[in-house]
Amino acid sequence: MRDDRTLDHQITPGDPIDRSDDTPSHDRSTGLRSAGAYARLLRTGPVRARVALATGVLCCLGMTAVAQGGRDDGGDPAPVAAPSALAERAEPGPASRDVERVPVTAPASPTPAADPDTTTPAPKKTRRKPVDPAPVAGLDNAQMENAEVIVRTGRKMGMPRRALVIAVATAMQESNLYNVASGVLPESQNYPHQGIGWDHDSVGLFQQRSSSGWGEVGQLMDPAFATRQFLSALAEVPGWQQMRLTDAAQAVQISAYPEHYAKHEWRATEVVEAILEAGQ
Repeated sequence: MRDDRTLDHQITPGDPIDRSDDTPSHDRSTGLRSAGAYARLLRTGPVRARVALATGVLCCLGMTAVAQGGRDDGGDPAPVAAPSALAERAEPGPASRDVERVPVTAPASPTPAADPDTTTPAPKKTRRKPVDPAPVAGLDNAQMENAEVIVRTGRKMGMPRRALVIAVATAMQESNLYNVASGVLPESQNYPHQGIGWDHDSVGLFQQRSSSGWGEVGQLMDPAFATRQFLSALAEVPGWQQMRLTDAAQAVQISAYPEHYAKHEWRATEVVEAILEAGQ
């Protein structure tokens, strides 16, 4: 026995349910307004219509739940960003030139740890400047300064102490330890000097003569040069280290009074000791 109610609502080809919905958007949003209409359609409508209606109801209920879940604590719906806005956030655009930029500085490099194997070099020793000793053995300042030149020049040449004593004693005899120019050679007076002598063309601390090949006048008026000339000649005397002071000096100077050098030995020794002690 057939169900007349079902037959009355059979779907035939060409029924509007199979066609695309041409209803305007405002009609779609306002159709089936009452709950009674939904109920009648569910009870009496065709099977496909009832299934579609039930599916639509479930979808609406799901969307309602989603909408309610998107509310915050105050009950207001949480804003949902539009897809275009989300795309703008995901893709950074060009920086605005109206905004002041804060420079980004790189983090400071950590200070390297000290190498335990690296040792700090010891400070260089400062060489003590020689101190001018006070005059000794009855000398004045000028004489003591000339004696210092003799001693320090001899030390630079590597000469032993005995040679220094011989040189100082010889200068005491020849010039009384003054840098003397010659009255016979006016040229010698053009250089710093501490007196004038008249022994031929002899000049300087050791009264050396330019005419005898000791050097130029200007050179011989230099106490350091005159000392080097004397000590170099002394070093060439065979066995000078074992000679008496006066004999060693005479071998270099060839003086008319060879024994006169001996009387200056003790004073020369005191002067050399004072200068060497001050220079230590």
